[in-house]
Order: sequence, then structure tokens, then C-alpha cells
Amino acid sequence: MTRVLMPLAVLESESVAYGLMDLLGTMDVTVLGYHVLPEQTPADQAREQYEERAVSGLEDTAEEFRKAGGAADYRLVFTHDRQQSVERVADEVGARAYAINGATGDVNRLLVPLSGDVAVDRILEFVAELVGGRDIAVTLFLASEADDAEGLLQRSAEQLRDGGLDVTTERVVSDRPFETLIEAVPDHDAVVVGEAAPSLSQFLLGDESERLAAASVGPVLVVRRETEGDGADE
Repeated sequence: MTRVLMPLAVLESESVAYGLMDLLGTMDVTVLGYHVLPEQTPADQAREQYEERAVSGLEDTAEEFRKAGGAADYRLVFTHDRQQSVERVADEVGARAYAINGATGDVNRLLVPLSGDVAVDRILEFVAELVGGRDIAVTLFLASEADDAEGLLQRSAEQLRDGGLDVTTERVVSDRPFETLIEAVPDHDAVVVGEAAPSLSQFLLGDESERLAAASVGPVLVVRRETEGDGADE
């Protein structure tokens, strides 16, 4: 099965919402317990002090993911750069996506934005496997002024419908795609978004998926762009 990385601030007792854990039941999961260290604190010193406590919590969380349906393991890192560690471990375990934690109950409707420079086919393949045969409706969302936007949206919807998914589409003609996406979030329980290519706006404003998670409160699954580590054995 496809693997998803689930980062958790392990020493802050961060937990995974039941709805997100259940949603990921069709996936294999690597729980990444992390703790961000002050700049001058050596990682070895923190590991010696906190490892036993952290591992106990990670073992419990991994077992809960196994009960939800997929295989699960865990990694533990003490780091000075959270995002760098997330990307490194995702490459090591061959994760197709990573989760940004958020509060949710049962997930009955997914919002799937296709706006921007994202790998649409990878997103659709991930959504199809994530939903599986479950009764989870999907909204494909596209905010774009491009002439071919409607065609892309309808082709994507048909691809998922051919796999038996319940799909609706929403297109907004806008030059403010992120803002219009935020307006669509409240009617959905979770978001699946593609990892965007690095850009100036990302450098200035921060990663869009992180901004989306902060604005939506609920969980966001980020489908990564293709890497050399895709499908790597553990």
C-alpha cells in the first residue's frame, strides 16, 4: 500500500484525531515523532534525556494506526529543523504523502484542490486509494482563469468516477486561488492537496499547505511531488 508520513510533536503529547486515523486506514503509515531543539542543544543530549518517554508514546500511536487497517511503524528525531527532517524521513521511507495534523470527526467529504503547479495525476491516484470503497464524497476544486481549466476539472472527475468514487466539481474564476480555496474548506472534513513547486510566494509567505492547515483547523494530506525515494523499501 501507499505510505503516508504522520509527523507528531511527540514530547508535547500531540495526538491524532480519530477521524484522521480512520481516514488513513487504507494506507501504511510511518509516525514521525519529532522534537524541535533550541539551536545550541545537541541532539544526542536530548535523545538520552527523552528517548524512552518518546518511544513509548510512538509505539502506542503506531499500534492505533495498525488497528485502523494498515501497517505502521515509527521514527524518532530530535532536530533543529522540523521541515527538513520531515522531508528527509519521507524520502527514506518512500512516503507518497505526509499529513498535517488537525481536528476532525468522521471524514465524510474530502476537498481536493487542483489549482496551481501540482501533479494532478499523482493527486488523483492517491485520492482513489485513500477513499477505496468507502462512502467518502470528493469535491474537486479549481480556482483558475485559464481557458482549459474546466476541461482539466471534468477529466479529473471522470477519472475518479470511473473508479467508483462520488465526485462533484467546483470551479472559481479567480486571480486569488488561495483565498477562494479557504472559503471552500468549511464544508469539508479534510483536505488533500498537492505539493507545489518552490516559488517566490512560498519563500515570502510560507508553505501553502501549512497556511491551509492553519486556516482550516482540520487535517491536510500533502501529496508529494515525485522523488527518487518513491516506493522505496523500508
